[in-house]
Amino acid sequence: MNARRIHTIHNSPSIIAIILLLLLFSFSGNRAFSSAQVRDNKKLVYLVSDTRIPFWKIMGRGIKNRASVLGYELQIYSAENSARRELEFTAKALKDNVAGIIVSPTTSSACVTILKLAKSAGIPVVISDIGTDGGEYVSFISSDNKLGAYDIGKVLTKKLHKLGWDKGRVGIVAIPQRRLNGQLRTAGFMQAMDEANIKGADIKQQVTFSEEETYKLSKEIIDNTPDLRAIWLQGSDRYNGALRAIADAGKKNDILLITFDAEPVFLDLIPQGVLVGSAMQQPYLMGQEAVIAMDMHLKGKQVKKNLQLPILAISTENIAKKLPIIKRNVLGIE
Repeated sequence: MNARRIHTIHNSPSIIAIILLLLLFSFSGNRAFSSAQVRDNKKLVYLVSDTRIPFWKIMGRGIKNRASVLGYELQIYSAENSARRELEFTAKALKDNVAGIIVSPTTSSACVTILKLAKSAGIPVVISDIGTDGGEYVSFISSDNKLGAYDIGKVLTKKLHKLGWDKGRVGIVAIPQRRLNGQLRTAGFMQAMDEANIKGADIKQQVTFSEEETYKLSKEIIDNTPDLRAIWLQGSDRYNGALRAIADAGKKNDILLITFDAEPVFLDLIPQGVLVGSAMQQPYLMGQEAVIAMDMHLKGKQVKKNLQLPILAISTENIAKKLPIIKRNVLGIE
């Protein structure tokens, strides 16, 4: 299943914005600091795509928790899915000469620009999820998106076979496929479908990440696929949009919904069978690991370049057993 055209024009930084940022650094980005000043700088910034999405809010809490433990002052800047705002916050962070930046970029391509500008200012960057198409960074903290998607795909195929629905097709409401994590999720999930000889339907990519958009995309897949048996939502927070689309089509008993990531309510919805299951990343733990990596780098210690954390494939069969780790590392419940 190939990704369709991607709507990115509204979210692309302008050439003028980049030039202004480069001019900024030509005046203030290359200041020299003494070793004492570097050592005493305890300011970190977290540049995040959108804290309105619970996943990123939870990761922010993990970052804040570990930063506090290690004695850092933290500022969180949410771009609200706007690459322009992301650049503005990048400029502010660099102008403030923070000790380090942790970033969860709007897209992997946008991250390249952030890394380039941070390098010009001599400020280290740790990437926490999503990834980058290039550039230099201290460490990349990620989830094993391909394996996690494959594992939750296997949960779905098992359910489809059990119901005798394996001749039907599966549609995807995807996160942007310009993101590295989105590409890996699609690849892993489709591998599971292919191994089970279950055909894919359509793939629709989210742009605004609103519930209404998720409803619209889910409805389009349902309307265009008479033999649809399941929808995989590559996120979690707009699951209600997909459930409403299924209900409005009169197919609550005919189409399954499976997701990626988690909401607190999933602790009830999965056991109830409203959701088949979910591939749960561990954003709270990821945030903590990102700060640990930055702290080690600032102290001159060796840092692992790429750290992949496992994704939990949760279903009715294992949710009770995994509940403690879900509450702590997935949902950030202290």
